Amino acid sequence: MDLSAAQRAIRDTVREFAVEDIRPKAADADREQSFPEECWDGLADIDITGLTTPAEYGGFDADKPTYALVNEELAYGSLAVATALSVHCLATSCIAQFGSEAVQDDWLPEMVDGRPVGAFALSEPQAGSNPREMSTTARRDGDEYVINGEKQWITNGKRSGVVIVFAKADPDDPDSITQFLVPKDTEGLTVGEKEDKLGLRASDTTPLQFDGVRVPERYQLTEEGKGLAAALSILTTGRVAIAAQAVGLAQSALDEALDYAKEREQFDQPISEFQTIQHKLADMATNVQAARLLTWNAAKQLERGEDARAAASMAKYFASETAVEVANEAIQIHGGYGYTTDYPVERFYRDAKVTTIYEGTSEIQQNIIAQDLLE
Repeated sequence: MDLSAAQRAIRDTVREFAVEDIRPKAADADREQSFPEECWDGLADIDITGLTTPAEYGGFDADKPTYALVNEELAYGSLAVATALSVHCLATSCIAQFGSEAVQDDWLPEMVDGRPVGAFALSEPQAGSNPREMSTTARRDGDEYVINGEKQWITNGKRSGVVIVFAKADPDDPDSITQFLVPKDTEGLTVGEKEDKLGLRASDTTPLQFDGVRVPERYQLTEEGKGLAAALSILTTGRVAIAAQAVGLAQSALDEALDYAKEREQFDQPISEFQTIQHKLADMATNVQAARLLTWNAAKQLERGEDARAAASMAKYFASETAVEVANEAIQIHGGYGYTTDYPVERFYRDAKVTTIYEGTSEIQQNIIAQDLLE
């Protein structure tokens, strides 16, 4: 990849932070199912919590390839931290792209500094892959909207201070979806129990309940009926971020497998000298690099203003499936030790699976790719 001097500089800064500050805390955070807040504060200190926010609000205003680079490096340290940042950036991007100047002035400068943390509430218990089936409603009442419903799988659910919420202005009209900013402390908004997950256990994932939540009209970010299109446009960039995270996680698993293969001896020689192990490592490295290049291509298409939906789906589909396969092979190379918590590859395997699910399952990505081909 042809990186500019600025891109190399931010990549190196984030890589150093991920290796020295995030990665050493990842195993404990996973075991305790607790998000490492000190890592979040560290991201704020190096100006990463304002990664996609316009410079006029103190943000970094990163281009799309740089955004992908940062997500890859953070996921090398911890997928939970990378996921928290990418969702925070979804929220800041919604405010920056769709909020009024007054709303941006009120929220973006503080979010650039890391607090409040942003959340993005689109999925529901019965509406995951098809958001048009959502049942959350936003009824207009004078100069306010009254929101009722439930959202599910919300990253930063407990940690957040502001939530971007999608709801139907007309409960019977799937084309009436609208986007709102909801301060977390609004009366009627409650946070459910943290999900007990297979992987990504340090990530704060909860349901959110909206019971007569009133928000002023100025917190309506899109016109009635334009919320879903806004969400899908934001999620195209989000899928590139998830692809980059999958690449970072896969690279981490590959590096662990490579180091172990050089050190572990069987039959009086390092197992790295066995052709079977060499072939595994070769396949792993090839697929990681292919995933990286697909992600980079999608990011550059986005930056050029092109329709990158298919490219983003290709990147997320291939990178997420690669992360699962590479983590699986890393466990195999470690043998019995790979199945224990003494080595991080079992955590990588558990974490990798979610990249094939959130922000659009692998099957949804296949649908998008096929539709693009057929059209």
